[in-house]
Amino acid sequence: MADARITLHPDFRRGVVDRRLFGSFVEHLGRAVYTGIFEPGHTAADEHGFRRDVADLTHELGVSMVRYPGGNFVSNYVWEDAVGPVEERKPFLDLAWRTVEPNLVGTDEFLQWAEREGIEPMMAVNLGTRGVEAAAALVEYCNGDAGTRWADLRIANGRTEPYGVRLWCLGNEMDGPWQIGHKDAHEYGKLAAEAGKAMKLVDPSISLVVCGSSSMQMPTFGEWERTVLSYTYDLVDHVSMHAYYEEHDGDRGSFLASGTAMDRFIDRVVASADAVGAERRSEKKITISFDEWNVWYLETRFPGETNLPIQRDAPRIIEDVYSALDAVVVGDLLVTLLNHADRVPVAALAQLVNVIAPIMTEPGGEAWRQPTFYPFATTARLARGTALDVRVDAPDVRTERHGAAPLVTAAATVDDGALGLFLTNRSPQAVEVDLAHVGASLSLTEGHRMLADHEVAVHGPEHAAKVAEACWSAVDVADAVVGSAGGTTTVRLAPESWTAFGGTFTRA
Repeated sequence: MADARITLHPDFRRGVVDRRLFGSFVEHLGRAVYTGIFEPGHTAADEHGFRRDVADLTHELGVSMVRYPGGNFVSNYVWEDAVGPVEERKPFLDLAWRTVEPNLVGTDEFLQWAEREGIEPMMAVNLGTRGVEAAAALVEYCNGDAGTRWADLRIANGRTEPYGVRLWCLGNEMDGPWQIGHKDAHEYGKLAAEAGKAMKLVDPSISLVVCGSSSMQMPTFGEWERTVLSYTYDLVDHVSMHAYYEEHDGDRGSFLASGTAMDRFIDRVVASADAVGAERRSEKKITISFDEWNVWYLETRFPGETNLPIQRDAPRIIEDVYSALDAVVVGDLLVTLLNHADRVPVAALAQLVNVIAPIMTEPGGEAWRQPTFYPFATTARLARGTALDVRVDAPDVRTERHGAAPLVTAAATVDDGALGLFLTNRSPQAVEVDLAHVGASLSLTEGHRMLADHEVAVHGPEHAAKVAEACWSAVDVADAVVGSAGGTTTVRLAPESWTAFGGTFTRA
């Protein structure tokens, strides 16, 4: 008998896979912007100062959308100071990351970069130290037609056509005591409702993301969502979720089961949102913008914002170096997001470059892929069309941090007969998995696998390349498939691994 059984059918559907699920995040933090996406004078810089090598890797990664400019940064940001002639802009002290921001890249530079690269922008407004007027003005600046104050300023700054930004965040992590302008749920809910109302009066076509609680561990979690949505339910389209995962004290089992924690988090936020909708007798469904997620060694490597010295010149902050184990967890988190495609249309891997990122750079030097790059890029390429409602029958394993978690996880997508299949084996032993597809024809034609390692991650392109060579590989499908009969295909999964298959899947 196989160790697990996965039931697949092209008619069992979860929801459409929105391409915005494969978003990322660029914040004015550390080297995400300066010497990240932007480095004038670099040999790979384009005429606008943006690094072509980073943009090329961003496309290879499959990023569809980028959130900007924060993050905690946005809650102390005056966007007007970073538009217009660069030589007239004044640096300011960003209180979130205690860094002097030179204001060389602002709204126009970012939006034009995104436009050139074919990436959808997701903009955030400052509801920490600012509010309704500044938020509405930024929408007018970005999306307004000629003949009004802020649209005319954009035109005077050299951009005639509106940018047409459609997705907007109403602040960031406003329940966090670390947030500049931190508010309680009632304060924030009222402000978000008024700011959102004004923003939609400027441009009724925009979609709004209201801040959910900053994590499931926050004491405000649950009650925050209920209170904030009681003010904003009819106005907003999405509620945000943020979650980061790391290995604690060598507890690999709990770390590998991080996707289970993410799954429960999503279910609880959906339940909270639906409870408000039911109370209002509303037919509307609030969906999730999971606009910060990743592996981040927040508790074990990061000293905390208040312990950072005031720094200049794009300091190296939160440049976590990733292992293949981290990459397996990232792949498993993507499995969880796909399995909630009906309620999670928007997500952002935080962040894109240098800061807890799949892409790293060296100032004046090369750009390279971290191990986490590979599962994200492969999923973004293969996960198309509709996410299937995959049924997994697998034994549970007990974990210290998350309790019972399934040994095997799976997600699948189908797009006009093209299959994407994503499997995680959380066990330290190889497992065999029956793929039950009675009434449907399944053929696997390509495969890719990340094997968790036991190595200490070391900074640098040479180490990243070594990890990729040792742990990331193509899968010989003929070798991975160990049996096929009677509507069942059996595959073998390596220990502590994430595997992606491409192929075809149609009704028999």
